[in-house]
Amino acid sequence: MKPVCRKALALVALATGCIAAHAQEWTPNKPIKIVVPIVGSTNDALARLVAPKLQEVLGQPVVVENKPGAGGNIGAEYVARSPADGYTLLVGYNGPLAINPSLFEKPPIDPQKDLMPITLAVKSPQYLVAGPGADFSSVKEFVAKAKASPAKYSYASVAMGSASHLTMEMFKRAAGFQATHVPYRGATPAVTDLLAGNVHAAFMVPGNVLQFAKQGRLKLLASSGDKRFPSTPEVPTLIELGYKDMDATGWVGFLAPAGTPKPVIDRLHTEIVKILKTPEMTARLQEMEFEVIASTPQQFAAWIRSETDRWGAVVKATGAKVD
Repeated sequence: MKPVCRKALALVALATGCIAAHAQEWTPNKPIKIVVPIVGSTNDALARLVAPKLQEVLGQPVVVENKPGAGGNIGAEYVARSPADGYTLLVGYNGPLAINPSLFEKPPIDPQKDLMPITLAVKSPQYLVAGPGADFSSVKEFVAKAKASPAKYSYASVAMGSASHLTMEMFKRAAGFQATHVPYRGATPAVTDLLAGNVHAAFMVPGNVLQFAKQGRLKLLASSGDKRFPSTPEVPTLIELGYKDMDATGWVGFLAPAGTPKPVIDRLHTEIVKILKTPEMTARLQEMEFEVIASTPQQFAAWIRSETDRWGAVVKATGAKVD
């Protein structure tokens, strides 16, 4: 080969390499918005823990904005309809990502088509909790009293179609009792009414209720996982109590609009996973009884598919529906 040809090929290779390297190093040049489709929940807490760390590494402001409503559909749709450029992200959870497609007659988006997974950040079973003035202190008493007076008892959820909603519907079906559903716009108002005695019970992730239980202001009746929480070894699981199918997990992850370029997803994934795996962040999330997952985008996509099938079966079995 002539020297000039070698030189030309070398220049082409160098240029190609520079383009590839540049494509792998997406750097934002304006603020990034993280949308939380609910108010005052562990989703919000996670977003506000990650945002300042992400701002440090990306060199641009990262702001958290709450867009609640319609069981998380409003915030999820807002992100799905945003430009696919990496500047608008969603902190999504079971409700809008895996439950609402079956729960709503006309869901505004298809999460598996309209959103692009970045990472499944955390997951956790839930506690079945009762308010301080509830006239029951165990699962057995709750079920017996609700069966005897079905119109008397109510339960809170953080949103229509959330895991806290559908898990209680699962439990009602498994135990054969009735109770009135009272959906809220986030965990804070739900827990506030629970503490005030305006509702009787709820399924909540630990980060929303554990501090109040430690203060004696809420009663922990059981958990919805396959094993007891390390911090409350005295609280049984519903599986232990004879409800063998009551394994219901809450989870939270980061997503972007469908069509977001791969280099953007890769950079966001890399940085968010690094943040989640720092000792400081892992310790903080474990205090909230969250298991840090920090999955790949592909693993998160597979998780959403499996959870959509699972919760879809629950919606069908319980007859839950939202117009």
